Amino acid sequence: MEHVVRTVRADEWPQVKELRLAALSDPVAAVAFLETYEQGVERSDAFWQERAFNASEAGSGEVRQFAAVAPDGRWEGSVTVLIERPDAELVFGEGVAVHQAHVVGVFVRPEARGAGLADELFRVAMDWAWSLAEPRIERVRLYVHEDNPRAAAFYRRIGFSPTGRTVPMPGDPSSREIEHAVEREETA
Repeated sequence: MEHVVRTVRADEWPQVKELRLAALSDPVAAVAFLETYEQGVERSDAFWQERAFNASEAGSGEVRQFAAVAPDGRWEGSVTVLIERPDAELVFGEGVAVHQAHVVGVFVRPEARGAGLADELFRVAMDWAWSLAEPRIERVRLYVHEDNPRAAAFYRRIGFSPTGRTVPMPGDPSSREIEHAVEREETA
């Protein structure tokens, strides 16, 4: 693979913004993301600067965004990991009694799909989550819309399993988001 998958840097907010807007204009965005393209476009540069800073190594350590960068510098995909603590307020979904990582914002540009880029993004993101000493992550989870079978199949292929938990889709309580998770494997 020619792409480099790495943590975003705080000064890369224009790339963070451009890739997110590309994701929000994807045909499946309505079932993949909790915001619309119009909402993303309306956000200020200060918002994008803060978002990039928080997801970089310079941020709090509670969020990390990974980008797949092509040899020409174009960002082809991204995934973000949020650290969730049992006693903290959750951004989305139901809480659990363990420290966990929550994968969000998964996107690979259509022209880059099918070449293993999503697999590599997840490998790097999961390795980072499992490597944390504090908090020690016990599970990694994500939510997938019930009408997004392609994404659900990918997540199952890389080791995520439906947990049986579902939550209503914000703005459309008749639709459900299905939690998938991978539990930490204990090593001897």
